[in-house]
Amino acid sequence: MDAAEIRITAEPIDNQRCKFMVSVPVFSGGVRRFTAPEEANGSPLAEAIFAIPGLSVSELIVSGNLVTVVKQSPAPWQSFGRAVGNAIRSTLSAGVPAVTAAPKPASGGGAAVTDDALYEQVAKVFDEQVNPMVARHGGRVELIDVQDAVVMLRMGGGCQGCGMADVTLRQGIEGMLAQLVPAVRGIVDITDHTSGANPYFQASKK
Repeated sequence: MDAAEIRITAEPIDNQRCKFMVSVPVFSGGVRRFTAPEEANGSPLAEAIFAIPGLSVSELIVSGNLVTVVKQSPAPWQSFGRAVGNAIRSTLSAGVPAVTAAPKPASGGGAAVTDDALYEQVAKVFDEQVNPMVARHGGRVELIDVQDAVVMLRMGGGCQGCGMADVTLRQGIEGMLAQLVPAVRGIVDITDHTSGANPYFQASKK
């Protein structure tokens, strides 16, 4: 694949988190979450992003066409956007899988909750508590999948494109799940907020 054909749109969520929408699939195996450089071994895209000087990546989530980067550096995203884009382009055009599937956890623990069981628990929380809460604002939250204990969701209605969507997600939903389904390790919002009725981020027309 020619790197010049790969289009990337950066969508900063706040100074710590930024979503990079890629015009081609990055990882079709569900969700991969990296929280340390050691976890990136074997996944060239993750290795390249963790290695960007000064970025201080604390978390990297890859799903479909979406790469979400969480950094500790206080510098603005404008300082790193090009480097992240170059890392994504170069690894996708290298002809090898940019992100490999997560290693299977060693069996024998017996205490691990399966993703299917988590999905049922999270779906119940969404139906009984989350959606009645966001429905008051004309929104809804759709549970897409649970993989490796990470919840994938999409916001719709009044939540899509709402500037408060990330606050709702981080404080309301994450707090609720942490209390009611403690086995959940994280949340990935796969909503395309740029296409909402009131998008708070206009994609750059580059």
